[in-house]
Amino acid sequence: MMDSTTNQPTTFLGRTGVEVSRLCLGTMMFGDWGNKDHDDSIRVIHRAIDAGINFIDTADIYSFGESEAIVGKAIAQSGKRDDIVLATKFFNGMKQEPNYRGGSRRWIIRSVEDSLRRLGTDYIDLYQMHRPDEHTDIEESLGALDDLVRQGKVRYIGSSTFQPSQVVEAQWAARERRTERFVTEQPPYSMLVRGIEADLLPTTHRHDMGTLVWSPLAGGWLSGKFRAGQHLPTTHRSDRDPGRYDLTKPGIKAKFDAADRLGALADDLGVPLVHLAIAFVLRHPGVTSAIIGPRTMEQLESQLAAASLELDDATLDAIDEIVPPGTNVNPDDAGFANYWLSPGRRRR
Repeated sequence: MMDSTTNQPTTFLGRTGVEVSRLCLGTMMFGDWGNKDHDDSIRVIHRAIDAGINFIDTADIYSFGESEAIVGKAIAQSGKRDDIVLATKFFNGMKQEPNYRGGSRRWIIRSVEDSLRRLGTDYIDLYQMHRPDEHTDIEESLGALDDLVRQGKVRYIGSSTFQPSQVVEAQWAARERRTERFVTEQPPYSMLVRGIEADLLPTTHRHDMGTLVWSPLAGGWLSGKFRAGQHLPTTHRSDRDPGRYDLTKPGIKAKFDAADRLGALADDLGVPLVHLAIAFVLRHPGVTSAIIGPRTMEQLESQLAAASLELDDATLDAIDEIVPPGTNVNPDDAGFANYWLSPGRRRR
């Protein structure tokens, strides 16, 4: 559906009845990790809101709270808090000391108060567990989150980068203990990272969950800058983590080659690769919204029209020939490091 007052298509967030834009504004790049200019970051957020994006996603760990503070200030200045579906996350360590991370009741109760203060709001629409916690029973986390919903501090709860079995376990535990359940899952998904098609997306679909996919541009690899015959571009991300762009590694070389072929396909279609990439993930029936993560106004403007692009079956077939369904070109991009495969977990 299309909101009559904007140019952004919308859909429902799982079975919550909440209507959200198909583009969700991710804010990891606002603050010390990306755009250090708060006023400029706020202008980007305001432009996204004015363009019809009503869904904003952040996390406490993004620039260690700075992103939440920027988002909170931007929403306050916009005067549109009631129109925004505001999502944030907890789990990652906010200090070096013990007990400032994870899924324990102790940390959840503390972290939500910190996020509410930084965001300048008295409720969070969607509060998400950023990663599964191997040291904490999921019932412990769900019980604490259930209390937050009953207290009115949180409207809905979700998970992020859970494996299919963990999604099912959390759904079962919520039903067994009669607590609030995760209504969303947030995995990585792009034309280069398609592993979730095999099991995760069918799982979230069966449980009527909304699925908010992060990194639809594969960390910038689908920005159109990675093409054969050109020097590997220097980007903000490559400056921060050059090892992820080392073409001597087979997985990264394979990703570069696939990105080049996808870029050529976009050229043949006469559309920007950025638009093709975002439209691709939104075409999957199990995907609710694509989380875009612009650092600058230029990057935002280059992505706003993508949700309206319709891809036909021939285009989707051509993408499948380059990257087969259900596969990750570089296995390291799955987003989830399976700790059970570490040597210490496999050897007596």
